[in-house]
Amino acid sequence: MKKVFLLTFALATFALANDVEAMIKSYSVLGAVVGLGIAACGGAVGMGYTAAATISGIARNPGVGGKLTGMMFIALALIEAQVIYTLVLAIIALFANPFLGA
Repeated sequence: MKKVFLLTFALATFALANDVEAMIKSYSVLGAVVGLGIAACGGAVGMGYTAAATISGIARNPGVGGKLTGMMFIALALIEAQVIYTLVLAIIALFANPFLGA
């Protein structure tokens, strides 16, 4: 599968060799979409694990529920921050593309 993927991009590069700017823009869009998808999946998995661990901790010891909930929200904010950083980089790659010559 990796070879087919690599071969597809190699052939697309040769096909678009006349219009380098369009090729860079299309690869930037592809990179932004794939990167944001991976970041969103990773963030969702991390948030799920965090919520599950918090619920498990509160079920074992209800007395520390408030403290665990506060810690959970801090952890969720840090996890979400990584996804937002990826979104910012994707927006930069799409609209203020540093790979294109000015």
